[in-house]
Amino acid sequence: MVLLHGLSDSPYSLRHIARIYTDHGFAAIGLRLPGHGTVPAALTAARWQDWLAATRLAVREARRLAGPGKPLHIAGYSNGGALAVLFTLEATEDSTLDMPDRVVLFSPMIGLTSFARYAGVAGWPAILPRFSKSAWLEIVPEFNPFKYSSFPVNAARQSYELTQVLDERLATLVQNGAAGQLPPMLAFQSAVDSTVAADALVSTLFAKLPKNGSEIVLFDVNRAAPLELLLSQSTMERIEQMQPAGPQTYRITVIGNAPGQARVIERSRAPGDTAPQVRALDIDYPPAYFSLSHVAVPFPPSDSLYGTDPDDEDFGIHLGNQALRGERGTLLKGADALVRASCNPFFPYVGQRVAELIGTQ
Repeated sequence: MVLLHGLSDSPYSLRHIARIYTDHGFAAIGLRLPGHGTVPAALTAARWQDWLAATRLAVREARRLAGPGKPLHIAGYSNGGALAVLFTLEATEDSTLDMPDRVVLFSPMIGLTSFARYAGVAGWPAILPRFSKSAWLEIVPEFNPFKYSSFPVNAARQSYELTQVLDERLATLVQNGAAGQLPPMLAFQSAVDSTVAADALVSTLFAKLPKNGSEIVLFDVNRAAPLELLLSQSTMERIEQMQPAGPQTYRITVIGNAPGQARVIERSRAPGDTAPQVRALDIDYPPAYFSLSHVAVPFPPSDSLYGTDPDDEDFGIHLGNQALRGERGTLLKGADALVRASCNPFFPYVGQRVAELIGTQ
């Protein structure tokens, strides 16, 4: 098992997924990608080609640990999701690379907003010392022990280039009639996501997959009153807009609640079906949540750093259970991120689905 973290992040982000795999007998490699784990300025010189090269090395090491003939899974979170898919595409063309048997994606960065296209241009004035700060989209105090808070322009540019290459190679794979070589993929995605273009997961990636047992799991917004009164109309319609209108080659599952109801329902539509299968889950949508977020998907509420009900592991700060109230402009710049959902109340469902996927090997 190889696990690829997100941009400005660290292997910590997929530690709970890694534990599920090791509990089922897998060797797990939590790769720390180049430019991460030191200081944010390391990302000013990072290149997506180096991230992909490191991914190849991690897969090679995972194979060495597990031995020949064993199943290989690769998981990616955010930017790591794009790397996981791109490596898989490479493996269809290069027989020296191990083809993953399964690909698991969490908030994958399959598409980005158009702003990243111009991120490199925004950093051009930084060649002059007086304008050195223009090479950064944000510079803030570093209060998170496992993630950079400051963000350089180059990091956004490299992610955008990575998604462009991924899109081009996917199109070429389909054009060459080789999409049938791709392994099953399981993706978990919040319907609302301010970091990635969530609908690209459907239109750019899953629309091109063969009928091989792949599935997207979408987490809807909280439709229980009175939160519905505070959500925009476009947000309320987001889940319908993301789902394909016609038949699809993959299963699409929506996790959400009905208006006025806290209890969560699973609505799952198999390839070729027009109506979903519906079942109630033994989970309520927490009243304090109006939605999930890009960063929340791979973390359980018990996570010591990001969880709303953190365990006893001590990293010096609990970021997920803060209920901050006060005046604007008082906290450190960047601390507004603390109001963003940082853990997934439906993580037990995620863990169950990953365990089921492992059991199919």
